[in-house]
Amino acid sequence: MKKNKETGSKGEDLATDFLISKGYEILERNWRFKRAEIDIIARHNGKLIFIEVKARSYSYYGEPESFVDNKKKRLIADAASQYMKKINYDWAIRFDIIGVLMEKDKKPIISHFEDAFFK
Repeated sequence: MKKNKETGSKGEDLATDFLISKGYEILERNWRFKRAEIDIIARHNGKLIFIEVKARSYSYYGEPESFVDNKKKRLIADAASQYMKKINYDWAIRFDIIGVLMEKDKKPIISHFEDAFFK
């Protein structure tokens, strides 16, 4: 379990650096509401963006981003609603997923899926 937590933390760090390099302003990391956690909350081009990061050290069971199921999406959406209430925000939002594949002895692969939740 410790290895999974380390992989997840490293993936979130890489995702954060990736977003910053693309001009995103990071507002929060690991923001919690009840049972839900939003990995990254950012602002970009006038939108508030809630980002789920999935990191894996291998892809034999599928790409990292494929592990965000509908239950997880609902939890994040509920938490996002609470965050918006907390900061009194009622403008444009988006839900993104970032997949980070960190295979041994290879450069990490970062895949960013914008507006990935409700299509």
